Amino acid sequence: MHIDWQKNPLIPAIAQDYETNDVLMLAYMNQEAYELTLATGYAHYFSRSKQRIWKKGESSNHTQEIKDILLDCDADTIILKVKQNGVACHTGRKSCFFTSVVQDKVILDQAVDTDAIYGVVDTLYHTILERKNSSEETKSWTKKLLNDKELMLSKIREEADEVCVAIAGEGDEQVIYESADLLYHALVGLGYREISPDRVKQELARRFGMSGITEKENRKK
Repeated sequence: MHIDWQKNPLIPAIAQDYETNDVLMLAYMNQEAYELTLATGYAHYFSRSKQRIWKKGESSNHTQEIKDILLDCDADTIILKVKQNGVACHTGRKSCFFTSVVQDKVILDQAVDTDAIYGVVDTLYHTILERKNSSEETKSWTKKLLNDKELMLSKIREEADEVCVAIAGEGDEQVIYESADLLYHALVGLGYREISPDRVKQELARRFGMSGITEKENRKK
């Protein structure tokens, strides 16, 4: 039985620990990711948020070594039996499935420092998404911004202006402080639109080696 990629261009892929059978995560694969997984022996996925192929653990080195691949009866979902190096979840937990709906609590403790393995920007962005998806009772500045688009936009404009003021005539520490405020509020804006910072990094990478003038001319076209 083979996957009909014309019919199912993107299929769910469930990663499962090959020794304990613990379900670690759910992601998606297109044909390229599937073939890379087969060819390399390491799990590759298609990220819907990043809009690109990514090797699991490409930044953290928390890779998934393939031990077996199981295809379901409809040939449109797969289970990856993997050896998980490090942890599977971006929160630093072993598994992405750590919140009990019935018990209304987190059932697995955080395992690793996510700032160290993913970087503070990606960690902050995912924290913003967690605030976005939290209950309305949750009180936080991030949640307030996400619930009030006009407030969020006004804060981004305000922080951008404060960065300009700081660069023009204030000390280095103030420039750093104001830039951190602007980056945080910009990440809230990305979270509001659910646009991964990775896509911004991809755009910056695309511009490498291209003059600013050329880039602006191409943008007009």
